[in-house]
Amino acid sequence: MQFNKPVALIVVDMLWSAGFRNTAFQDYVDCDFAILTRRERVTYMTNSLSNHIAMKYDQPEYRGLFHDKLEFNRRFADLLGREWLDVRETTDAQLRAFVEKHERVMGKVPFSDSGHGVERYEAALITDWDGLRSSMLAKGQNLLEEYITQHPTLAALCPGTANTTRVTTFFDGQNTHVLAMAQKFGRGQASDQQTYGGFFSMLDMQGHSRGPGYDSHENVYSTHPESGVSIVDFQLPMTPELFIFIDLACRVVPQVQYVGWDVVIGENGPVLVEGNWAAGVYENKPSATGIRTGNRARYQQYVGF
Repeated sequence: MQFNKPVALIVVDMLWSAGFRNTAFQDYVDCDFAILTRRERVTYMTNSLSNHIAMKYDQPEYRGLFHDKLEFNRRFADLLGREWLDVRETTDAQLRAFVEKHERVMGKVPFSDSGHGVERYEAALITDWDGLRSSMLAKGQNLLEEYITQHPTLAALCPGTANTTRVTTFFDGQNTHVLAMAQKFGRGQASDQQTYGGFFSMLDMQGHSRGPGYDSHENVYSTHPESGVSIVDFQLPMTPELFIFIDLACRVVPQVQYVGWDVVIGENGPVLVEGNWAAGVYENKPSATGIRTGNRARYQQYVGF
């Protein structure tokens, strides 16, 4: 048994934490609660606590703008930094022209999460242009986007995947507060999500890594498995510009106050990938970083729960 504790004791503790401490089983495992004291545990955000915030501060009638990637792109068009189209509203010829113009594009299912339904298309590899549009529609990939060219620092880590930065924010009606930041790292696949082999590292408010990267399968990465670039020494480029950019994003739909934004630092600055009104939680993993405290204090400072 991991951490050398009796299974029965861990199970009882997990059940008690779920019932009385807003800690789901996955939170318990991901945040290594088995090795933390009660005083250390209460410094952590959990998905249950995050959901309470979202339900209170994200107005229901505006949540759909974040669920539907097409509606999101329309509302946040000024911050996307890339061209896109609705496949349903194009002809075969227009679709081919778009793909050939950009050479590499991303097809997306509008309603999905965790990177599901995302596929990369390269013009040089497409042989059936006549069937491309019907194939995409059959898969539900109604959204097609220009591929993001990322900053050289991110490209050096993993050039084959757009490596996104998750920035969790709370907008109090006047000011934007960054609650937590995490850098996601891809493995050359269409998405940097863990379902595609990706992992992440928490960042401090200066954009520096707080330690090795990790995933939900107990894998720890001091360096990137493919490129060999250090994760421990990672510094997010253009962090001050990112904060200015995120403030602009938070003001587009102020009725949704609590959001987890996915941003890529492009070669010319931040570009917006998507926003998640049910932000979820990215937290520190003590067994990977050696740090035994989480981010709840910052949430409490700005959200006030």
